[in-house]
Amino acid sequence: MPVLYVVACGGRPAADLPAFVATAQADGWTVCVVATPDGLKFLDEPTLRAQTGFPVRSQYKRPDEPDVLPPADAFVVAPATFNTVNKLAAGISDTLALGLLNEGIGLRRPVIVVPTPNIGLSRHPAFVAGVRTLREWGVIVLFDPASVPPLDSDPTTPAPPFPWPAATAALRELPR
Repeated sequence: MPVLYVVACGGRPAADLPAFVATAQADGWTVCVVATPDGLKFLDEPTLRAQTGFPVRSQYKRPDEPDVLPPADAFVVAPATFNTVNKLAAGISDTLALGLLNEGIGLRRPVIVVPTPNIGLSRHPAFVAGVRTLREWGVIVLFDPASVPPLDSDPTTPAPPFPWPAATAALRELPR
């Protein structure tokens, strides 16, 4: 079975990973979860470990330790933060998650990135340039600036749902 690394950044949608992981597994993927240090704050590590059969990794291993995850065939970054998008587009590998993603891009593995920044961050020149750069590199970035709620939206209106269906559809379109 092909191996999918689901990379979770620090955002509330990371709490929804078990459902996405279950869908990917049903579609024939072996799933491993990697989190940024802040991503760990939002996900249910014991549930994901039990569900995948692998530990949730967030730190580089020691040089003398064996790899506990099989090599990735594809990556989904969901949720992808402003910080991660910008660092990834700059080739920065200061976390395990970014190091694995940068390596995956270099090896031409499919990478799907699903950012959901607020309106201010979505218009920041570094983010706009980062999304453009990632797309030029062949990364699938599921982001539509028109989907970001305006600043004057009613604060009692719930945020739009995270685009898990779009991430699932993009994953299903990847060659295996």
